[in-house]
Amino acid sequence: MKIINKILVLGFYFVNLVLITLYLYPGSILGYFFYKNIRMQPQITKDFIISSNHFYAFIILSTLGVFAYRDKKKIRYLIIYLFLLSIILEALHIIIPSRMFQWSDFFGNILGIIFVIIIYKVKDKYV
Repeated sequence: MKIINKILVLGFYFVNLVLITLYLYPGSILGYFFYKNIRMQPQITKDFIISSNHFYAFIILSTLGVFAYRDKKKIRYLIIYLFLLSIILEALHIIIPSRMFQWSDFFGNILGIIFVIIIYKVKDKYV
């Protein structure tokens, strides 16, 4: 059980690092990888008021965090961290060349976190 938890924690750190790198790079690393064009952003699904890519990214990050840090006190810190991370990363797009702050991205981040928190709270209450 301890080895699985260590793997989850390392996975959480790794996804954090990847997400921060993708967010702060002035252009699209994934666009270059898939299309050989740093100005094109791959789209997983169509946006639905919010950015679907950001929604999915923060669902993955939040889910890994919840599994890695199951203690209720650690979950509180995790939630604060995730909200601050989503706000700071999106705000940094104001100063990063070739990037821009977008409300749809910001709300995609926040709703991805909230989605996982709601599932965690419901599971915690009824299971």
